[in-house]
Amino acid sequence: MTVNLTATEYGEGRPVAILHGLFGSARNWAGIARRLAAHQRVVAINLRNHGTSPWVGGMDYTAMAEDVRAAMAARGHRRFVLIGHSMGGKVAMVLALREPGVVERLVVVDIAPVALPTPFLGLIRAMRGLDLDAITRRRDADLALSAAIPDPSERTFLLQSLVFGDGKPRWQLNLPALEAALPEIASFPSFPAGTHYDGPTLFIAGEKSNLLPPAVAPAIRSLFPHATIERIADAGHWVHAEHPAAFLTLVEPFLAADAD
Repeated sequence: MTVNLTATEYGEGRPVAILHGLFGSARNWAGIARRLAAHQRVVAINLRNHGTSPWVGGMDYTAMAEDVRAAMAARGHRRFVLIGHSMGGKVAMVLALREPGVVERLVVVDIAPVALPTPFLGLIRAMRGLDLDAITRRRDADLALSAAIPDPSERTFLLQSLVFGDGKPRWQLNLPALEAALPEIASFPSFPAGTHYDGPTLFIAGEKSNLLPPAVAPAIRSLFPHATIERIADAGHWVHAEHPAAFLTLVEPFLAADAD
């Protein structure tokens, strides 16, 4: 079943869809989206079970790819550039491989088209274990998570999805569904022999991350024969947030090439 995804839109011109990663949302990409919107219509999408999009059971990549295609079609975009980070990068790759005519260009950020171990179960359980009845400020939540999640930048990122309003705070993440689907999220679908996406493709890895290791290059080139793989020095998994200038230095020229 297709989910009616929400999105934040910026600018005018050629359509560019941005797909966040696990635990993220469209708002995490606001700075990059505004920069890219100087020359394009940027649609920053909330994937299912994230942000303000609906909560449903299941995180199948084929279904999530169809969610994105339908969301863009509903906004009048039948063909578009696609940028995806981490889980969103896998969704982007699946859409490009299943419906190559829909994807004009593809940018995949710090993820590979293979099954890789995921370190995120501890993060989900820490967030699920947070006593929201005892939280009145974001600072309280940050302190409560500090033992389980010692990296302050990681806590800051996760706490962007903790919403404060009337009553107690709440997560804009369907944490039970994400925990149940974590093995599937860590995997990558298989495709028939010979399946590939012929469009221009850019993979961007964080040098300090292990989610797009050099060893996966043959798998990438099998599915994406025109792929270029770039690495950003001193960057981890959230490369676009850690080094936005370096990220844009790679992405802006790639998007500008052969732009209509």
